[in-house]
Amino acid sequence: MAIATRIPTKIPRTLVPRYLSSASSSLADQLPEAPSQPPAPTLDLSDTRQLFASVPTAALLRSLANLSTLAAGPIVDLAAAALRAAAAAPEGRFLPAAVLGVARATVHRHFCAGEGFEEAGRAVEAMWAEQGLRSILDYGMEDAEDVAACARNLEGFLRTVDMASSLSPTSASVCVKITALCPISLLERTSDLLRWKQKDPTFELPWITHSFPILCDSSPLYLTPSVPDPLTETEELDLRVAQQRLSKICHRCAEAGIPLVIDAEYATLQPAVDYFTYSAAIQFNHGDQPMVYGTIQAYLRDSRERMANAVDAAEREGIPLGIKLVRGAYLTRETNLASSLGVPSPIHGNIQETHQCFDNCAAFLLERVRRGSGAILLATHNVRSGQAAAAKAEELGIGKEDQKLQFAQLLGMADGLSLGLKNAGFQVSKYVPFGPVEQVIPYLLRRAEENRGLLSTSAADRQLIRKELIRRLATAVIGRT
Repeated sequence: MAIATRIPTKIPRTLVPRYLSSASSSLADQLPEAPSQPPAPTLDLSDTRQLFASVPTAALLRSLANLSTLAAGPIVDLAAAALRAAAAAPEGRFLPAAVLGVARATVHRHFCAGEGFEEAGRAVEAMWAEQGLRSILDYGMEDAEDVAACARNLEGFLRTVDMASSLSPTSASVCVKITALCPISLLERTSDLLRWKQKDPTFELPWITHSFPILCDSSPLYLTPSVPDPLTETEELDLRVAQQRLSKICHRCAEAGIPLVIDAEYATLQPAVDYFTYSAAIQFNHGDQPMVYGTIQAYLRDSRERMANAVDAAEREGIPLGIKLVRGAYLTRETNLASSLGVPSPIHGNIQETHQCFDNCAAFLLERVRRGSGAILLATHNVRSGQAAAAKAEELGIGKEDQKLQFAQLLGMADGLSLGLKNAGFQVSKYVPFGPVEQVIPYLLRRAEENRGLLSTSAADRQLIRKELIRRLATAVIGRT
């Protein structure tokens, strides 16, 4: 089928400050120290010759150069400032155009699969054919400022589903952001009302369509200190229309047999995002394998309780619940907001607590998969977490070919872990954003922040790539393997 090759490129001017205020956490994902015993055979990354067998030397050199540059804090700070300036500058200015050109040739090329649909499709097909890695396609639109923007974004997501359905079977799924389908202001209003409902169960929400638990007592309910006004008739209509947009995407995915992953957001919006997610899961998750996956961010203190409540509710209602488990991407935003309100942060106190929460949630979900309840997509760049989950799955007797257990990493990050899991026989996907540089600047800034500094999330990647390049050089020079 004919597929358009370009995507609308301009970020709405009113959204630039909000886009650029968000930064991800620098959650250090490093290789473990050398253990006293050999690593478990379930996942062994020590043999880089086997690990990177499908990756050309030129690609390894390019990745190492990009990741090493991103580990240099001053360079990242300068580049991030330039991207912010380029995004905020009037269209057509020479300097911003030059900045975007450099970004297109460097970070965009590293972390994204191209600017248009056809380019992204070729990248997905190549990754599937050469490395056996699946893709989670992310049409790079985030926040929508109004209903008109939501309608445009819907068309882009539908075209993404059509593109995914034209690729090799099972090679691609699709990701969607509710913030691109429903105006931010309405998501904030809906979240306020859902939080107040958690505070006062007698509080009536006439528009609510299901009773799935969304919040818990440990959730940051302080974000709604007073009784919010009810939704107006216009707001209720806009909320229903936004749900219809998501349903339209779900219908298209169901027809094509393509899973749909719904991303998480920050705490002020997440209750509404979960409301949309569970509504779609109830409507479209039938039989044994879920089609709609929601997202749990393990760096939140209430994540374990909210996840367990949702899983229990799904089991009671006989709905297979799909969950993507991540660490989280809005540490700075959440911490700054809590500080401005004079309340405790909703984030765990340190990275060790976040790691522990992720691993505990993963073990809980793997137990449910073993029982035949739901499915899990473990999105992690942490080698220890990957090894622990792989070993736990083997201990529980979960087959590596079981589609209810999948791993995922971002394109351009944790390639060693992705390939190691794939070589061990597990189902592995890369999260694959695409779109013009102007459109994906918020995403690129988050990736730059994650990789910034010597203890960045790319430390393990760089260590493995260097080891393999040294091995290849030694082989070429002296014939040693």
